[in-house]
This record gives sequence, structure tokens and C-alpha cells, in this order.
Amino acid sequence: MKLYLAPLEGITGHVFRRALCTCFGSVDKYFIPFIKPNQRGHLSSRERQDVLPENNKGMHAIPQILTNSVEDFVRTAGKLEKYGYQEINLNLGCPSGTVVSKGRGSGFLAFPEELDRFLDAVFEQTNVAISIKTRIGKESPKEFARLLEIYNRYPVRELIIHPRIQRDVYKNHPDWEVFREACEKSKNPLCYNGDLFSEEAYERAAKAFPMVDTWMFGRGILMNPGLCRQIRQGIRTDKETLRRFHDQLYGDYQEVLPGARTILFKMKELWSFLAPAFTNYEKYAKKIKKAEKLGAYEETVDALFAEQSVRL
Repeated sequence: MKLYLAPLEGITGHVFRRALCTCFGSVDKYFIPFIKPNQRGHLSSRERQDVLPENNKGMHAIPQILTNSVEDFVRTAGKLEKYGYQEINLNLGCPSGTVVSKGRGSGFLAFPEELDRFLDAVFEQTNVAISIKTRIGKESPKEFARLLEIYNRYPVRELIIHPRIQRDVYKNHPDWEVFREACEKSKNPLCYNGDLFSEEAYERAAKAFPMVDTWMFGRGILMNPGLCRQIRQGIRTDKETLRRFHDQLYGDYQEVLPGARTILFKMKELWSFLAPAFTNYEKYAKKIKKAEKLGAYEETVDALFAEQSVRL
């Protein structure tokens, strides 16, 4: 069994990954949110901090690139190789409208011939292994048969499939029939990604696809940071470890982020997923959302941990 952390833009940066690894572990690969190559060929400050080896100590981190340009992919992969990375992930899954409108992410899936030429070139010109995170199409699940034919032509390290189309974004249910087809026909190792929000959801998927041993968790880890440890070791997430995770994350954000407003934005984003892990969480969640100063935030979090129980 291999368990992965999905790359969630703006959320699972190096601060989050370090806290998760330190407090819970049990994750085999930590995928870094996508790098979007720019015209000058430089990494942004955020991207550079995310990929620096010293910010990823103790974890198997995999950087991800979002582009439809062969030149940009190869150039960026070369930079990442110099940092010591031996695997690069190609983002063909992002459903964001601004990304898709430029033919990137899951928008690239609408142009299979161009995608084929792109993959032919980057596999030829890139020295490191390439894995792919993909959706099953842009407009229709019927697109995936053609996409899988293309993926099968290349030595993909892992094909991570989120069985939704771009238009779904995160609505509707993952299409398990299409994923089952991939299990039957893929020539490359597969990883399943999509709606693994709990141990029970993982168990249902594992029962449905006994031939799959690799699983990627995104929003499920935001809802329960100890989910992978729970699945792998049978250790349920307790309040003390969750508090330690929160405190490390909050403290580290204060060191790297400029100003209370930015710090609070990051923590409020986390609590929008994490709050339901507690009993009677509603009034605390509202106070966290309304907090404008760190002191008010800290007081509310202290009360939540002191007065409520974790129900994970």
C-alpha cells in the first residue's frame, strides 16, 4: 500500500507538508503544488521555497509542473533536477477556469493530438522520471479511451487518475467505471485520487479496486490530517496530536508569512475543512471566520480544543 498527499494549490505548501510529516507521517509521497513556468524561466519566490531541499527534509517530495509548453517543461524539469529531484509530475488535472482557458491542466485534455506530441517531446528531452496526474476528459468521460491510448505509449512512472471530467470540477461522483477500464487497459502503474475523505471511503474504494495499491488523498487530509496514519497503522487522530499539528503549522506560518491578515487567511482556510472534526464546532468555526486579530483567533482555538472532543 502506498499513500500520497495531493498537491492542493495554496494549501499544501512546504509549511503544511512539514507539519503533517512531523506530527502524523505515514505518507509515502508528498506532491508539491504546481509550478507554473513564466516567460523569464524563473521560479517564483513561493515556488522556490516549496522545492528547496531543506524545506522538504524527511519526506519524499515530488514537484509538479503545469504547462502545455515543451520548452517550459524541459527547462523547469532541468532546474528541479539540479535540486536533486528524480521525478516530476505533470498536471493534467487542474479544473480551474483560468488554467483551462489557456489549454493547461485538464484543459490540455481537449487536444489529444497536441498532448501526444507534447508527451513525445518531453519524454525524449527530460532526464528524470515523469508521472502524470490526470482527469478523464474535459467534456465527457468518453474522451478517456483516447487519452489512455496516448498515456500507454510512454513510460509514465505513475498515472494518477482523478476520475472526473473538467466540467465536474469537484461536483458529482468520481466515475468508477472509467477508472475500472483504466485498471484493465493501462500499461503504466495506477494511483486512484478522488473523494477519499475518510477511512470508510478508502475501504470502499480499496474493495472496489483490489488490483490498486496506490492512493492519493487531498481534501480528506485537510478534514483529518491523521487519515493516512489511521489507514496504515490503525491509530485514530487524537486531540493532543491534532493540537501539536495546529501549533506547529500556526507557529511556522508566523515565521514565513507577512502580517496577521495573511496568517489568519491561511488558518481560516484550514479550519473550513477541519472544524467538523470536533463536536459542537459551529460557534467556534464562526468566531474563527470572523477573527481579525491573532489574539482573538488564538482564544477561540484554545476554547475549541479545551471544550470539545475530536470525533475522527
